[in-house]
Amino acid sequence: MTILPRTFYTKDTVTVAKKLLGKKIVRKIGRKEISGIIIETEAYRHKDDPASHAFRNITERNKVMFGEVGKAYVYFTYGMHYCFNIVARNSKFEAGAVLIRAITPEKGIEIMEKNRGMKDSKRLTDGPAKLTQALGITKKHYGLDLTTNSELFITEGIKISGKIISSPRIGIKNATDRLWNFKTITQ
Repeated sequence: MTILPRTFYTKDTVTVAKKLLGKKIVRKIGRKEISGIIIETEAYRHKDDPASHAFRNITERNKVMFGEVGKAYVYFTYGMHYCFNIVARNSKFEAGAVLIRAITPEKGIEIMEKNRGMKDSKRLTDGPAKLTQALGITKKHYGLDLTTNSELFITEGIKISGKIISSPRIGIKNATDRLWNFKTITQ
């Protein structure tokens, strides 16, 4: 199991969003390990992206987006859900992150089901709030280094053999013309 190095995240945010498809999220909870294959992402950049949390510049909430790549950006939304992002950008931008929107559960499905309070495997992790709940990702993971063997990291996963589908990002009002939502269907 090869953890993705920091250099993986030093490319354009949109490129990293595509390259994360097929990679594996690993979450350790005590001695148990749960994981899933990333099947949907969204890219959020900086000054050229009015839909990004970083568009209007640095705040207490988004400051990790301006920091070292390969770190977790976890935020609370709608007063009830966490969303998990990975800081990624090249030197052209001061900030950027990739939202992990969906995964295909792989290991520890029973734990995910317990965390979600449901057994519907098709809907278990098919949205950003659902996957954070299933994996137990919370605000305590904000700023966590995902390039080390810790309680949360990203590894090589599977090779994507099918086409990557690009579409508008979900739930935004600005920059809806950007096709920066990326999906794949794993076998």
